[in-house]
Amino acid sequence: MTNEHVAATLQSIKTYAEQHHVPIMEDQGIEFLLQLLRDQKPATLLEIGSAIGFSAIKAAEALPDCQIDTIERDDERYDKAVEFIGKAGLQQQIRIFHADALEFNVDELNHSYDAIFIDAAKGQYDRFFEKYGPLLAVGGILYCDNMKMHGMAEQDLTEVPRRKRTMIRNIKQFKEKMMGHPDFDTELLEAGDGIMVCKKKNIV
Repeated sequence: MTNEHVAATLQSIKTYAEQHHVPIMEDQGIEFLLQLLRDQKPATLLEIGSAIGFSAIKAAEALPDCQIDTIERDDERYDKAVEFIGKAGLQQQIRIFHADALEFNVDELNHSYDAIFIDAAKGQYDRFFEKYGPLLAVGGILYCDNMKMHGMAEQDLTEVPRRKRTMIRNIKQFKEKMMGHPDFDTELLEAGDGIMVCKKKNIV
């Protein structure tokens, strides 16, 4: 991997995302997340929702000693993520799985991760947590993006468009669950579209 390869690939991803309307993390949000990860220094990271590989590649660049696993269900996005990870020369550091994360066999993954990043179907965060939370090491950190959902998650449900109410209700309920979870210290940070950070306690 060279910095030039990674920088060129990231620019290609941004261009592709804009042309094909693929959502990737906003600059402020990704830089804030990367700073959190640099402070944590995880040796292993699991990402739920690769999209086209943007955040995984950014994380690999920021954490050269971290092994990253990422899961993507969409055929086209998975193919582009594989292509971009290859262009960046990060195939050895990033392992990508083509699967629906809710149906995926977790036995194919590591037994534990220092960090887990959820950035997939917003209405399914709690189901992702229930499935992958047990893989989080003691002292590990769960990061969840888009907790504000462009402000909708902070509105009364009656003000949210009807077709998005179930998703927003699920996000609100998940946030409340994690804020009160006895096994986690949780805070909601304002960066980007809202990043929730949940640190797994060492429960005796």
